[in-house]
Amino acid sequence: MGISLKTTTGKVLASLALIGTAAAVAGMGTYGGWTTTTTPATQSVSVATVSIALGAGGTPNNLSVPINAILPGDRIERLVTLSNNGTAALGGVTMSTSAGTSPSVLTTDTTNGLQLIVESCSVAWSGSAAPYTCSGTTKTVQTSAPIIAANASLPGLNSLAPGGTDNLKFSAILPASAPGSFQGVASTVSFTFTATQRGGLTQ
Repeated sequence: MGISLKTTTGKVLASLALIGTAAAVAGMGTYGGWTTTTTPATQSVSVATVSIALGAGGTPNNLSVPINAILPGDRIERLVTLSNNGTAALGGVTMSTSAGTSPSVLTTDTTNGLQLIVESCSVAWSGSAAPYTCSGTTKTVQTSAPIIAANASLPGLNSLAPGGTDNLKFSAILPASAPGSFQGVASTVSFTFTATQRGGLTQ
């Protein structure tokens, strides 16, 4: 039997039925929109520094001390301390040498001109003047080669690692084969050391 909307009771029941239906529909909408979140994590990121440096002037770094009155067969030794004072590992270190505006047969003659040998010592080189000696382990970084070179690799250095230091000895040799035409000539050789960053890593 249907509810008659003509009676008071019927009107009340009908109104309750409509309210109940509306509430059910509203409830369905609210349930579908619930969300939740978590507190996001934070990550600190810093960028490394790539840097190398030569030791202070004096015995650890006397590469700029002049060389005078050499003769064929002479060997000139100079010391350099090379350090990685950055925060990153290095991919490599190279050395470039140049005679700048003062080239001569000392630097242009690759056979009879100055030849360069680079060695490292596991401890500081001993001696206040050449010849310097190593009380630790000696390693040849560069075998004999013409003194002028571009981007010559210096492999196996300790300074490839952050905080690493290399005690290097540079020996410039005028070959005994240098002819008499070399007499009285001069040159100035500049040394430049370049460090490159290591390759990218997955961390």
